[in-house]
Amino acid sequence: MRDLAANPAWQAKDLGLPLPDSSHACSVCLPTWDSVVGYEESREKVLKRMRAGYPRFFKHPTVERLFDNAKAEVAGEHEEVLVLPTRASVQRAHRWVERQAKTAVRITSYHGLQVLIVPSKAKADADAYWRFSGDVVSSRQAQDFLDGKPRVGSKSHLIVRALTKFSGTTAENLFVFATGMAACTSVLRALPGLLVGKKTLQLGFPYVDCLKVQELFGHGVVYLNEAIGESFDEALMRIRQGEFAGVFTEVPSNPLLRTVDLARVAQACAEGTTPLVVDDSATGPFNVEALRFADVVMSSLTKWTSGEGDVMAGMAMVRATSPLAATLRNALATDASESSPLYIGDAEILLSNLKGYARRMKTVNSNGIKLAMWLDAHPAVAQVWYPSIVTKEHYDAVRRKDGGYGGLLSFVLKSPKKTSKVYDSLRLSKGPGFGTPFTLVCPYTMLAHYRELEWADACGVPAHMLRVSCGLEPIETLIAAFEQALSIA
Repeated sequence: MRDLAANPAWQAKDLGLPLPDSSHACSVCLPTWDSVVGYEESREKVLKRMRAGYPRFFKHPTVERLFDNAKAEVAGEHEEVLVLPTRASVQRAHRWVERQAKTAVRITSYHGLQVLIVPSKAKADADAYWRFSGDVVSSRQAQDFLDGKPRVGSKSHLIVRALTKFSGTTAENLFVFATGMAACTSVLRALPGLLVGKKTLQLGFPYVDCLKVQELFGHGVVYLNEAIGESFDEALMRIRQGEFAGVFTEVPSNPLLRTVDLARVAQACAEGTTPLVVDDSATGPFNVEALRFADVVMSSLTKWTSGEGDVMAGMAMVRATSPLAATLRNALATDASESSPLYIGDAEILLSNLKGYARRMKTVNSNGIKLAMWLDAHPAVAQVWYPSIVTKEHYDAVRRKDGGYGGLLSFVLKSPKKTSKVYDSLRLSKGPGFGTPFTLVCPYTMLAHYRELEWADACGVPAHMLRVSCGLEPIETLIAAFEQALSIA
């Protein structure tokens, strides 16, 4: 196990092609391998084309205008601003940025929104808070504000009602947030062990920012790359001893699509009175029922649940029978309403998107397993990661009766040097993120771990890995695209 109390810097950036300011899309395009490397190396020919990106990493043009207006009105010379949605969120940002930057910052109100004003030298820390906390102002909220038509009220209760149809829980145990990362940070803060300085434990190679949240907002994180063998047995023993504030894992993980033995982990957590936290974003609540084992499940609603790539949201669900249910419910309810509420305009879009969730996932599940099997049999492919192929028994233990294996998969070629040519020749949309109605392909490790490729490779995540998010296209279209690209491999 690796203690990540002082983890190296993480990189997970997006390159966006031009979008009109009125667009609220979360998807971006990285059309060539060279564009990926160019962005990571900050080459001007790539950077000058950027207009938008994933909102937590790259502020939407409308949000940038909001920041610029706020800066002009409330900030002084050599000062920067961070616009946040609520008083609770800006107060939390105030405490964190002051600790990180070791400098004084201040808060002011801005026509109903909240602004953290920081010296220029603290801008990087303020930006980090925006990215990792998930407490953000969405592009819809910013647009309404700039138009002089800010909206008040909430429709999160309607989102909650709609999600109970798929989640297997009741409304009083389900909480909706502005982003998936806001749900993650809220869950972390809700863990009682955090108050006494305990670290968290991460089982399995996770999505980069979920690990970073534990490092930045917790008291350090112990990381076990593969939950197998003697190291796994040792981790279970430490869980039983009550060493950790909480145990985090993904079902399945992103990008390796692995699932740990949740039954064993849950038993150890019960014995150690340690909360088990599961992220089901990679396949979503339509496919898995992680509350069978977890004390709390968090999920990005931005991805499969929305299915359109045009809105951000997140949720957290508490298991009613958890010994910590009351504590977790109280903390999550407060954060969902006071720190990172889902803006009413975004809630309306998500409500509309949710109507097609079940239908979309049936197509996505079908495409995912068919493409995974086809790639697994292809002579140019060395390995495929997909829940029906890796740790299938553990995934099936949490898979719903009518659930599938999802639309996310990863693979590597037998000839790694040919990966860039295959990627460039793929006649499919290419970029980070997943869960859009169109298929997305990206060189995941290059995007998420560009500054630590050797470390990622040692964790079983090679630099030449390609990750695929299957969309709603006919499976014949997808296979034909990969067949053409792989013909040069």
